[in-house]
Amino acid sequence: MMQALTRTDYNFPGQKSVYHGKVRDVYNINDELLVMVATDRISAFDVILPKGIPYKGQVLNQIAASFLDATADIVPNWKIATPDPMVTVGIRCEGFRVEMIIRGYLTGSAWRDYTSGVRNLCGMILPEGLKENQKFPTPIITPTTKADEGHDENISKEEIIAQGLVSKEDYDQMEKYTMALFLRGSEIAASKGLILVDTKYEFGKKDGKIYLIDEIHTPDSSRYFYAKGFEERFEKGEPQKQLSKEFVRQWLIENNFMGKTGQQVPEMSDEYVTSVSERYIELYESIVGEKFVKAETESILARIEKNVSTFLVK
Repeated sequence: MMQALTRTDYNFPGQKSVYHGKVRDVYNINDELLVMVATDRISAFDVILPKGIPYKGQVLNQIAASFLDATADIVPNWKIATPDPMVTVGIRCEGFRVEMIIRGYLTGSAWRDYTSGVRNLCGMILPEGLKENQKFPTPIITPTTKADEGHDENISKEEIIAQGLVSKEDYDQMEKYTMALFLRGSEIAASKGLILVDTKYEFGKKDGKIYLIDEIHTPDSSRYFYAKGFEERFEKGEPQKQLSKEFVRQWLIENNFMGKTGQQVPEMSDEYVTSVSERYIELYESIVGEKFVKAETESILARIEKNVSTFLVK
């Protein structure tokens, strides 16, 4: 059986602290660097599911690294190196307390809100009569607050500035970066026969300079549709063939779980876990355009410790 990495507890050279997020374990090295380990944990509806997904962390880390390199001419980013298939080391920034979500199409949580009657989405007014998966004339930015625990909350640009979460100057810059990154991501996706439907970006600041931080354009932070057959499915009102974490959310919804109080996470069989792993690998190969090379999983913890410690000592 393939092994999944669901927890780390390292003590790297120069380590000052560690933060265990929903998916990533982030190690602070001398308040200068961050060692970000992409674990195989999977979350949905802001809940960490009980089983890890083999190779998911490697997929996320390598896709993010590829896109950080491919967008470095648009915005400075935090990445310095990837010393292990599941690890990125980069510049430690002070993260903004908002996530910049950008949507090219009406789908996912935005569609669920729309069908419940919501027409004001983070300050963006949506017209009547839209259909599921309909393309917006221009992409819309629907930011959320960034919660350490629990649910992120929708918020408008005006509220972000009024509450002092981000200055107007910084927000305007983040907005420009978000649009440019989404355009680049969409172009790369199109070249692979995919549509980048929506995604999120996180930004931070160091020495007065804004950096793109965390992951970008991965199946955890983004939604992709296959371009082939999109229009036909849309016209017929059929579900789109997609590569994203949405299929996990749909499985949970079908099994009566949406992260609400009192709901139980359905049992994840080994067969289901394997199928999710295969979907993540499929997305990697589709969006990166290369065969996925599986790293060994017999001693993941020891491998990461050796690779990261060797890098830091250098």
